[in-house]
Amino acid sequence: MFEKCEAIVIRTVDYGETNKIVTFFTREWGKVAAMARGAKKPSSRLSAVTQPFTYGHYLIRRSRGVGVLHQGEIIDSMRTIREDIFTAAYASYIVELTDKITEEQKRNPYLFELLLQTLQYMNEGRDLEILTCIYEVKMLSVMGIPPTLDRCAICNRTEGNFSFSVREAGFLCHRCEAADPHRIPLSAAAVRLLRLFYYIDISRLGTISVKERTKRELRTVISSYYDEYSGLSLKTKRFLKQIDELKVISSSGPNTGNRNENNENTSDH
Repeated sequence: MFEKCEAIVIRTVDYGETNKIVTFFTREWGKVAAMARGAKKPSSRLSAVTQPFTYGHYLIRRSRGVGVLHQGEIIDSMRTIREDIFTAAYASYIVELTDKITEEQKRNPYLFELLLQTLQYMNEGRDLEILTCIYEVKMLSVMGIPPTLDRCAICNRTEGNFSFSVREAGFLCHRCEAADPHRIPLSAAAVRLLRLFYYIDISRLGTISVKERTKRELRTVISSYYDEYSGLSLKTKRFLKQIDELKVISSSGPNTGNRNENNENTSDH
């Protein structure tokens, strides 16, 4: 029996000369895979609806293994993501992250909404690095490895100057910073943003303007934490690091170093 679902295409693999195996992240069932027969043919009615990042309604016959895709109706093609290599790189990372940490057919409406909203923001042209940071921070709870971001991880104080300790899995106030000689120093802006990213409802995210040096602090903390606790090694993450290196090279030219350095703001609606 074919059942209707609301889904995002997160992975496709060619199967034979004309078919695809498509992995969907659905609102109703979580992650499912389905055979899309003939989808590699440009003339196929399944060709457009099985493009990466596509959001739509689908008719799928589920099974314990690979099901069968009967038809689909596009709600949002996320075309802008696929047409820009940088946007596609960041979007590919968050869908690979989602794919790696989720089990087959385990429903998670919160994660579906988070993924959908993040992809839609990326498709609208919002700040890719900040959206990725927000997604990564929120995924820590999904993975069961949330850091302590509302207080000092040792003394529980909520006031003071904070750094981040990977070893203690959270913030350290200035009174406890000696507990970890390898703590990561943080500006007040980075502390505030890490807290905001963890707790904010992403659907209420407003304007984003963050200094480049603050972004570097955020990337250092998040990457270090993932390296220590997630156990993940993602191809798309390595590609993003290469992109960051290219940005550093390109920004070293004249009149580029101070762009956005005088304005830092993240608001919600």
